Amino acid sequence: MSNFDSNDRKYLLELGKQYPSRDAAAAEIIRLNGLLNLPKGTEHFMSDIHGEWEAFSHIRRNASGVIRNKVRQLFDSEINESEQAELASLIYYPSEKLDAAKDREEDISLWYAITIDRLLKVCRLVGSKYTREVVREHLHEGAGEFVYVIEELLSDGDDEKKSLYCESLVKAAVRIGAAEDIIKGICKAIKSLVIDHLHIVGDIFDRGPRADKILDELMKERSIDIQWGNHDALWMGAAAGSRVCIATVLNNSITYKNIDVIEIGYGISLRPLALFAEEVYGGCDISAFSPKGESGGNFYGGADDTLVAQMHKAISIIQFKLEGQAIMRNPGFMMNERLILGQIDKKRSTVSIGGKEYALRDSSFPTLDENNPYELTEEEHAVMEYLRVAFMRSERLNRQIRFIFDKGGMYKIYNNNLLYHGCIPMDEDGEFLSLPAAEGKSGRALMDHCDKMARVGYFARVGSEERQAGKDFLWFLWCGKDSPLCARKKIATFERLLIEDKDSWVEPKNAYYKSWDDERIAVKILKEFGLPDIGSHIINGHLPVHKGENPIKANGRILVIDGGFCKAYHDSTGIGGYTLIYNADGMRLQAHEPFFDRADAIKNNADIVSETIIFEHKADKMRIRETYRGSEIRERIADLMLLMQEYENGSIK
Repeated sequence: MSNFDSNDRKYLLELGKQYPSRDAAAAEIIRLNGLLNLPKGTEHFMSDIHGEWEAFSHIRRNASGVIRNKVRQLFDSEINESEQAELASLIYYPSEKLDAAKDREEDISLWYAITIDRLLKVCRLVGSKYTREVVREHLHEGAGEFVYVIEELLSDGDDEKKSLYCESLVKAAVRIGAAEDIIKGICKAIKSLVIDHLHIVGDIFDRGPRADKILDELMKERSIDIQWGNHDALWMGAAAGSRVCIATVLNNSITYKNIDVIEIGYGISLRPLALFAEEVYGGCDISAFSPKGESGGNFYGGADDTLVAQMHKAISIIQFKLEGQAIMRNPGFMMNERLILGQIDKKRSTVSIGGKEYALRDSSFPTLDENNPYELTEEEHAVMEYLRVAFMRSERLNRQIRFIFDKGGMYKIYNNNLLYHGCIPMDEDGEFLSLPAAEGKSGRALMDHCDKMARVGYFARVGSEERQAGKDFLWFLWCGKDSPLCARKKIATFERLLIEDKDSWVEPKNAYYKSWDDERIAVKILKEFGLPDIGSHIINGHLPVHKGENPIKANGRILVIDGGFCKAYHDSTGIGGYTLIYNADGMRLQAHEPFFDRADAIKNNADIVSETIIFEHKADKMRIRETYRGSEIRERIADLMLLMQEYENGSIK
């Protein structure tokens, strides 16, 4: 009998159920050893999507230009640039492009045959670093009943008999009307195979119109992780029933007229808020609350901006009241300077902030009691109670938020890279900052505490003190002083709305951003999270990279990949932002031009023009054995070797 404790033996017995003989274990060891020597899969990093569903969808479909590069690699000497663009666009949008081809092509049968042949070449290329088993898994997800046919076509070689066999398969598919299904299956397999793992480094929500559609797409990914951003934390709190998070979510959405995501996406009617706003603020000055931009859907049959502004004013005052309540409930947040409503002088139309008095754009606040400024009126309370229940009962919202909890966290360590959205809070001396809001924790312990509190806020028993504390903490992550997701001393929502003096609008950043060009600070952070000095990087989102700014910080230790999807940033950034590709050949940043129109991308093969910045090139291709997955495979091989020994010495039958 081998010298194992009872737990080891139980584990080997369970493993034996999967591999019930010595030969079965040996075969799996051989397979796993082969996997270790395959090239590393491609990782795709995206950040700060901000509800811009069309731009996100296109960049995910074209894999930040990877698919277009593969098409060029294969066909540069065979077909012209226009035909390459058409083929790439077909891979991105197969259904729409097939409809266009049927209207355009004189001999659609010939077009089907040529197109299938070209797509198969692309699929073979992107699938060449995977085993047949893995390719089959990708095909099963998109090819339906045609998996066998596509597998046979992919195995076509130089053998004349095999080629004739495959040619007959294509002709039969065209003849019986199955060519389109095969084309769609191959296109989906290409998009799936070209990216092995997707990283979303925060801020899926807000500003853009349809974060719900983005999450629908993310939930279909085979392999994904999410690092929470401050906008995500806000929606997580709203789904948990936090009234202050709900009010802030609605303020953000109404500001940009992005109501579709609330009403259509999540089925939450804003009619009670609209009726309340129209009744209470119908005769008030609302000029400071006019909406921004033209995005979003209809407001109750196409109401004009007057109702939008009334709703904006109503929810803003409610938000400021609820913020005050959250601050007073949590003295550890150290945010008493944000108790602004109590500093308003309605008669003089001024407010005192930080010891300085500012003139207000608007002081007509009929629901504000100067003696009790943070108390909701009965009507405001009724509106918020309705909204609290509606957010908590939205099945689609909560399904998506549970996905964000399941796949997400405050940070991720993956293949020697540390991913987080905002910052690791630091003081002016470059030391990790202890936050009273997080029991005085700092560095990695702070991030772990934040992760725990966020989950308590959503999953703890409804009505418990723990859940309320967690909900408040989710709001703190959104806008709290030195929050690792917000990464600022304050968010000046009140000032930007109601004060003309732009000096009051300043939102000082955490000292982390003063040090992130210092390689020593970056190495210090990496060590804090247990990563080696050599070959490790920090992948950072949150802040757009402005014109003339280098996204590569700290001598290559920190890569800033704010995706720049939000249209509001395009003037200051000059581009559509950055994404990151990490494959067997190394790392490269992709600088994207803004994406404007999905219809143009489909009709005219318009693509996002991307400039590649080769950040780190590997002389020899990186193999799976060098990745975290390789470590897991080696552990599995060691376990299987033990199982083989137990079979051989008769300890396990």
